[in-house]
Amino acid sequence: MSFSELLTTFANNLLPIFLVSGAGFLLGKFLTVDSRSLGRVVFYVFSPLLVFDLMIKSTLNLQQAFTTVAFTASVITVMGLIAFLLGKLFRLERPYLLAVILTVAFGNTGNYGLPLVKFAFGDNALAVASLFYVTTTILFNTVGVVIASLGHMDLKSALLGLFKLPIIYGVTLALLIKGIGIQLPLPVSRTIEIAANGAIPVMLILLGLELTRIQWSHNFRALGLGVLTKLLIAPLVGLLLASLFGLQHTARQGSVLEASMPAAVATTVVATEYKLEPSLVTAIVFLGTVLSPLTLTPLIVYLAR
Repeated sequence: MSFSELLTTFANNLLPIFLVSGAGFLLGKFLTVDSRSLGRVVFYVFSPLLVFDLMIKSTLNLQQAFTTVAFTASVITVMGLIAFLLGKLFRLERPYLLAVILTVAFGNTGNYGLPLVKFAFGDNALAVASLFYVTTTILFNTVGVVIASLGHMDLKSALLGLFKLPIIYGVTLALLIKGIGIQLPLPVSRTIEIAANGAIPVMLILLGLELTRIQWSHNFRALGLGVLTKLLIAPLVGLLLASLFGLQHTARQGSVLEASMPAAVATTVVATEYKLEPSLVTAIVFLGTVLSPLTLTPLIVYLAR
C-alpha cells in the first residue's frame, strides 16, 4: 500500500465528496441558507426516490438482501455495545455515555456513505450500501431515538414514527413492483431516475450545511472516545462480521465501507431535540468527518484488492 496509491484513492473517491460538501459548508457560513428545509427535501423526495431507483435496478436476491440487513443490525449492535463498555471503563456520566453510544452506533451511511461507495466500488456495491442505509435509518428512528430520548418517548411511539418515514414506502413499493414484475412507464422511470441522479449532490451540500452548526465540547475524554472508536474500531468490526456473514466481492466492499463511516449528522438533530449533550454530539460528528479520510482511504485500497 504505497503513498501514491493512497493519494490517488483519496483524490478520486474522497476529495470530490469533500469539495462539494465544502461548498455547502461555505454556503452555510456566508449566506443564510435554511438547511432544515433542504433536509426535508432530501428526506421526503430525494432519499426515498434514490433508494427506490437503486432497489428497482438491483440484482440482489432475497437471501442477499436479508444477509445485508442482518449484517447492518449486527454492526450497529456490536458498536453500541463496545461504546457502552468503553464508556463504563472511562467512567463517563450517563448523558455523555448515551451520546457516545448514539454517535458510535450510527454512522453517516447516507449523504457521505452512499456517494463514497458509488465512487469507490460502483453501482453493484451501491445497491448493497442502499440496504445498509435503509436498515440504519429504520434502527436510528426507533432504537436511536429511544436512546436519545432518555425515557421521554416509549418504544410504541418510536415504532409508530416509522410510518412517517418516506423511505419505508419507497422500499416497500420497490419490492412489490419487483416481486410482481411490473414494468414502469417510461415517463415515470425517467422522473425517478432524474431525482435519483440529483440525490447525491444535494445530500453532499446538505452535509456541508449541517457541519456549520458545530459546537465544541469541553469533555475531551468523551469526544476522543467517540471519534476514535468510530474511526478505528468500526472498520475492524465490519471486516470481522463480513467474514462471519460470508460477504464477498461488491457486497463485502459496500457493507464494510458503510460500517466504517463516521458518526451520522442526523444524531446532532436528535441530540438537540432531546437535549442529549448536543455540543458533544456535534463535535464528534464534525471531528470524525474531518478525520475520516485517514481511515477510509487505506480501507478502500484494502477492500479493492
